[in-house]
Amino acid sequence: MVRMKRLYEAIIHEHLEKYDLMVFICGPRQVGKTTLAQALAGVKNKYLYLNWDNLDDRRRILEGPTKLVEEDLLSNVSKGKPFLILDEIHKYEEWSSFVKGIYDTYKDELRIIVTGSARLNVYRRGGDSMMGRYFQYRMHPLSVGELLHSEPGETVLRKPKKLGIKKFNELLEFGGFPKPFLNKDKKFARRWQDLRHQQLINQDLRDISDIRMTSKMEVLIQLISGQSGQLFNYNNMATKIRVSNFTVRHWMDVLEELYYCFKIHPWSTNVERSLLKNPKYYLWDWSRVKDKGARVENFVASHLLKAVHYWNDTGQGQYELYFVRDKDQNEVDFLVVENGDPWMLIEVNFSEDKVLSKSLKKFQEQLRPKYSVQLAYDMDYIDFDIRDIKKAKIMPMITFLSQLP
Repeated sequence: MVRMKRLYEAIIHEHLEKYDLMVFICGPRQVGKTTLAQALAGVKNKYLYLNWDNLDDRRRILEGPTKLVEEDLLSNVSKGKPFLILDEIHKYEEWSSFVKGIYDTYKDELRIIVTGSARLNVYRRGGDSMMGRYFQYRMHPLSVGELLHSEPGETVLRKPKKLGIKKFNELLEFGGFPKPFLNKDKKFARRWQDLRHQQLINQDLRDISDIRMTSKMEVLIQLISGQSGQLFNYNNMATKIRVSNFTVRHWMDVLEELYYCFKIHPWSTNVERSLLKNPKYYLWDWSRVKDKGARVENFVASHLLKAVHYWNDTGQGQYELYFVRDKDQNEVDFLVVENGDPWMLIEVNFSEDKVLSKSLKKFQEQLRPKYSVQLAYDMDYIDFDIRDIKKAKIMPMITFLSQLP
């Protein structure tokens, strides 16, 4: 299979040219982190790739940083700084001290890339912070924008560009993880999903948590898939699977840490009678959502989260993703906040509707965002730039998503 050049390759390459800080690449299993790290090192540079899940590599790591770096990387002269790539190293109890020690000792002699399929939270294990020693990049599945562009845009929002409807529908059906998307085979996709699910249950959960009731966790995962985008009630979920409210909250945190799902909270500032409590959860792999309408909403949620993370990680501003709902059940699916202020309201529809949502109009008046759009999944591409919007407008989903990273 031909390797697809990812959008992240250019931005991390620029980081490596400009800064002497480590690169942390985070993201779900099978999203392409290892392939990206090895592509960044390239054939012209000497590099050492070590994966904590590999027992031989683990033994080498435990021998200590001096032997690892001095003998394996710096013993021979190479063109340019050699690369040390550490994969899934967060599973090592002393990982933060280990990585910090290598960086502090050898930062002028090598480049360090750390990748992981659970969040690389430097405060999680060990008492020492690595603040100021790294920049983090959160790697997402493929998106409409990334299928159209493999280089960073000059502005936050790109000019619209047409993606073929066949590719657009394949992205929705197979998801954005490279292997099932590029294979485009339903049987392969099902087997790939099943394998990834079993790795989550049998390996990843045990690696980072003390969860033992895996059968009930599997029930929770199944229930989450069936209510993507719905208000999440922890008490109701606890009753269904017969565990405590605290346990459900803990398990949901673990599933977020493993990039199985992500949550967004309601926005309340300047919203009359706003909803304050229940969040919504969406899946990183939207292809697991069976209901077509819910999958389309999850599809957009994933694109918006990717955009927000990308803009934040590349220093373009401080962006956050919310939804808006009040106690009268007026609701708009998504609100992107820029530097603390409402910036973009997005309502998602499966089919084109000639009438703007009343909730979209209501919250546009209350929040005064720069952009307000109602997206239609089944509306054909038109060459229209969202930046030309002066008031709320209905536009094709395929057009809007082409303007995001």
